[in-house]
Amino acid sequence: MSLSWEDTITVTFLSGGTGTPKLLQGVRLVLNDKDIAVIVNTAEDLWYQGGHISPDIDTVIYLFAGILNTRTWWGIEGDTFVTHEQFRSMGVDTYLAVGDKDRAVELLRGELLKGGMTLSQATRDLSSRLSVHATVIPMTDQEYTTMIETKDGIIHFQEYWVRYRGSVEIRKVLRVPERRPDAATGALEAMEKSDLIIIGPSNPITSISPILECSGIIDLLKQKPVVAVSPFIGDKPVSGPARDLMVSRGFEPTSAGVYAAYADFVDLFIQDIRDPVDVPGAIKCDTLMTSPDISKGIMDLILDRMPV
Repeated sequence: MSLSWEDTITVTFLSGGTGTPKLLQGVRLVLNDKDIAVIVNTAEDLWYQGGHISPDIDTVIYLFAGILNTRTWWGIEGDTFVTHEQFRSMGVDTYLAVGDKDRAVELLRGELLKGGMTLSQATRDLSSRLSVHATVIPMTDQEYTTMIETKDGIIHFQEYWVRYRGSVEIRKVLRVPERRPDAATGALEAMEKSDLIIIGPSNPITSISPILECSGIIDLLKQKPVVAVSPFIGDKPVSGPARDLMVSRGFEPTSAGVYAAYADFVDLFIQDIRDPVDVPGAIKCDTLMTSPDISKGIMDLILDRMPV
């Protein structure tokens, strides 16, 4: 049975970067926040200037809290950068520009973690403080970080993308530690309870693959209806460094390559109407989410096509 938006269903999203949050902006016009769970990539987290940055978690929390800067798709709308500028004036290396309100969240998260909370517990605490009604869950409570091997050494993904703007050659994408982490208990529980799981148009290598590498995630994906939205049009991603990262992991940097990465568990694959790449069985729609209405259209299409 195909569901329409009038039916009550629970949907879990796999999210990272900005692609899936842009989709979530429209999804909120279709589903109640309480019926949405988001499992978020944490492989780009880092301690920075005394705070703990969870960039992908914060983007999702700020979206549901109604305070996200949707021009940049990171940080808090109307934030100031007084502390950042003061650090710069004192000669501190500040390659990440963190707003003052954003920094308060990172400092509080750091204190919660130092006080013994897991990342899942800290995320629930911050969500509650910011009146978020969706369920936002880190992929794991263990450290698991994406690093980039370059000719000059190994650097954190944030350095690769923010400090160097993705301009350095990638020799290899690494996860540290090499041991795959356990998925957060809440992540597995959300998937088990969901009627549908959606992999948003996030970077397959640095945003989605770390989630898939957590124990138990792929097994549950194989048991549920799964939709994936491609972040590529032709051989170019809509945004971000996905092309070079896909090549570094041996995937064709197109929607066909994205489908190949997800083929073992995806039931419905969506690509953009402008995408010239043929993916057998895929459906096409407008995925350039320049407005919430376009994002809503994708969700309407998913609910129309998916028997859940």
